[in-house]
Amino acid sequence: MKIPTKIFLQEKHWQQMRSHANQDSPLEACGLVGGKEWCSLEVFPTENELQSPTRFRVEPQAQIRIFHLLEEREWDLIGIYHSHPAGPDRPSQADIVEAAYPEIVNLIWYKENHKWDCQGFIIQGGKVHQVEIVIQ
Repeated sequence: MKIPTKIFLQEKHWQQMRSHANQDSPLEACGLVGGKEWCSLEVFPTENELQSPTRFRVEPQAQIRIFHLLEEREWDLIGIYHSHPAGPDRPSQADIVEAAYPEIVNLIWYKENHKWDCQGFIIQGGKVHQVEIVIQ
């Protein structure tokens, strides 16, 4: 897959991720986004195995189950989302060091003026590149 400059998220998926971030706060929420051609088709909220306010790890069995489902549907993993309940609005140093999918958009949810918002990033070789999020 070509590295994107934009990711297209359905409004319902945007709201689903926002709700998950709010529900799991003050811990980091996390999940995966499946789709085609950088357009979301489904959001898969998962448990944060670390149960941490500053780090996340998608629960491994859920990750395997979701990867199988994506393969069955012939969809791609287009995004991994997680929240930063206390900031920052960009990848943390831990996010950069632990980034395992350099071709996937990292969607980072954060609070600004008591409201959840999100930014997208590609993390490759320790470098962070912002990706435009388009809500459809």
